[in-house]
Amino acid sequence: MGGLSIWHWLVFGVIVLLLFGKGRFSDMMGDVAKGIKSFKKGMAEDDASPPAPRHIEGQRTPDAAPSPTPTAETDRR
Repeated sequence: MGGLSIWHWLVFGVIVLLLFGKGRFSDMMGDVAKGIKSFKKGMAEDDASPPAPRHIEGQRTPDAAPSPTPTAETDRR
């Protein structure tokens, strides 16, 4: 009482197959697999190192040494 027998599970399985069909279920699982693959690919692209910054004429890069500023000693010469 309260438990499901093998016959209940068989009837349930037949109903599920009739509703979804063998082809529809496999197509659905294929779409899920494609989604997972594209998600993993997107995550791998985010982990890749960013491209090196391009040098633009007239702009200093953060790694460049600062240009020397004139001091009082150099102005006297």
